[in-house]
Amino acid sequence: MKKRTPIAAIDVGTTKICTTIADVAEGGSVRITGVGVTPSKGLHKGLVVNINEARAAIRESVRKAEQASNYKIESAYVGVTGRHVSSLNNRGVVAITRNDRLVRPDDLRRVLQCAQNIKVPSDRKLLHIIPRGYAVDGQVGVKNPVGMHGFRLDVETHIITAAVTSVQNLVKCIRSIGIDIDDLILEPLASSEAILTEDEKQMGVILADIGGGTTDTAVFREGSIWHTSILPVAGYQITRDIAIGLGLPFDVAEEMKKRYGSVMPVYEGKADTATTISQDGHGVSYQDLCDIVRARVEEIVRLIMLELPRSEYETLVPAGVVLTGGSSNLSGIEALGRDILRLPVRVGVPTNMLGIADALRDPAYATSVGLLQWGAKYQSRQTWRPRGFNMLVSRLMSRIRNLFR
Repeated sequence: MKKRTPIAAIDVGTTKICTTIADVAEGGSVRITGVGVTPSKGLHKGLVVNINEARAAIRESVRKAEQASNYKIESAYVGVTGRHVSSLNNRGVVAITRNDRLVRPDDLRRVLQCAQNIKVPSDRKLLHIIPRGYAVDGQVGVKNPVGMHGFRLDVETHIITAAVTSVQNLVKCIRSIGIDIDDLILEPLASSEAILTEDEKQMGVILADIGGGTTDTAVFREGSIWHTSILPVAGYQITRDIAIGLGLPFDVAEEMKKRYGSVMPVYEGKADTATTISQDGHGVSYQDLCDIVRARVEEIVRLIMLELPRSEYETLVPAGVVLTGGSSNLSGIEALGRDILRLPVRVGVPTNMLGIADALRDPAYATSVGLLQWGAKYQSRQTWRPRGFNMLVSRLMSRIRNLFR
């Protein structure tokens, strides 16, 4: 029987908090065993603004997932987003000085360390250093140079940094309920694990995760990450525009957006355009609702393209755009994207899941599933977990806190 290793992930979003638990087989397959979803509190645009409320919401989400899976979470992979995240590409070069000129794993560590030697302000923290590709003696396109012969090894890396205080607030919320951090992962990178195909990454594709508070974008080319950015506009702004434009309470506007909102409504005569829809005693014009939704979604799509470092996106991303996140459930969003961008556009739904995964087959859970798949793929990368004696003390304190939960 194959040995299975349990892992957990916590997606702390602006509108919802989703905790997932899964077993990982030796082959890397993920079987979902527990899911806990609660409304988000104490967060705004991906940032913690009230630690006590955020902690309570995370605790409730964790409790539901533990109850469903009958497994106690001790550590988890956690998603990070927010406008404070920034990225850049950087190169590193080292010489292979041994007589046999053979590239070894130590050389990979040296060249990545060299690429990491950038000036990072004291108020920022390195989140990811991702190798995009290697070159041996000028030969580019090398994915794994170990075992090759050469005099010089180059690496092109994608470096992601985040504001220290924003990350510390998130980490504090999670550790205060007795859960350690396995790793912090930028959310669009996690979503890409659950949504994108290898062919799309190779050709060139944009992933746009339109959530509640932020739109997280990631551009992939030649099989690796090329650019990442976070936009502080998403589903919250759509709902807010509906509430203000139509004079509705925010909760009613949110429900109307989900039930009736469309970015490509079909009007067939005056009777349809004059249709009135109602929710909780509030009635509005269907056309007015859809016009507001379309205007805001069109703006978000254009902002996604403006974030690209290059304007000729037709040649940059021939595979087009993959939309995901809860706001990508809006009716007609694929057609609108194709009309604006003149590129292939599809809505990505998490796949390749086993167990109780039916509830997660929705764009809104792309990050949650992606965090688990990232964890299954990179379990050896535990950047934020305390080491040595500190780790033992942290685990001991976690168990003591759990006794009183």
